[in-house]
Amino acid sequence: MTGTVTDITALETLYGTPSKPAVMKVTDALTPAYAAWISRAHFCVLSTVGPGGTDGSPRGDDGPVVQIMDPQTLLMPDWRGNNRMDSLRNIVTDGRVSLMFMIPGSNNVMRVNGSGVVSTDPDLIDRFPDKARAPRSVIVITIKEVYSQCARALMRSRTWTSGDESEGLPSVGDMLTEIEAGFNGTDYDANWGARAAQTMW
Repeated sequence: MTGTVTDITALETLYGTPSKPAVMKVTDALTPAYAAWISRAHFCVLSTVGPGGTDGSPRGDDGPVVQIMDPQTLLMPDWRGNNRMDSLRNIVTDGRVSLMFMIPGSNNVMRVNGSGVVSTDPDLIDRFPDKARAPRSVIVITIKEVYSQCARALMRSRTWTSGDESEGLPSVGDMLTEIEAGFNGTDYDANWGARAAQTMW
């Protein structure tokens, strides 16, 4: 492969200088507008890094996906998943985190970079009392920088305007059957809805 960019000077020469809004939008704490936007988001992607590499994990809730504790602190309950704990393992060993918040219909994205810890503090757990069971832990995120992402990526991909494009996609059962001979992916898919309903929280 040729044309590999190997130093920052070459990269900056290739792309030029960012615009003033692209630089000035970065703050080290939530502004009122940033807080209003994030408090409406029910979905985000949590990115972490650890000894085994990087991880990106979708996080969602039926209300705000995080609570704003103060302008520099976000609280993310760890609701039930598959118990792989990829993100939590990374946070315990390397606290660096990034989040991308999305809201259906908006082509903007809010980005947060900072650090996180996994907490079982009862006072934090008790801040999330409205589900069938409490989260086992809460990720406490300290904001280092927060800013809005330009809308071009979602506009180009037509994320909110292209309609349902899922027809013909392989199911998770299809994927698992492909990986392990003899796995019954048809039953896995057929029973997924009932499993999810019983184990959502």
